[in-house]
Amino acid sequence: MSDNHTYKKIELTGSSRSSIEDAISNALVECAKTVDNLDWFEVTEIRGHIQNGNVGHYQVTIKVGFRVQDS
Repeated sequence: MSDNHTYKKIELTGSSRSSIEDAISNALVECAKTVDNLDWFEVTEIRGHIQNGNVGHYQVTIKVGFRVQDS
């Protein structure tokens, strides 16, 4: 295994009724179920769903970087 790595990025949107942080965590937890070697994320968009004049859901779009395994 070398010291050089190759990464790939995917985009996800997580949601939560309670907070932006929970929306991020929800997206990462689901991603980790099918993608290995998760290394980092960056928030690219924050928005929300309005319900009866209040926040119904926080929606956060993130890009997640993961390391491609050496062959």
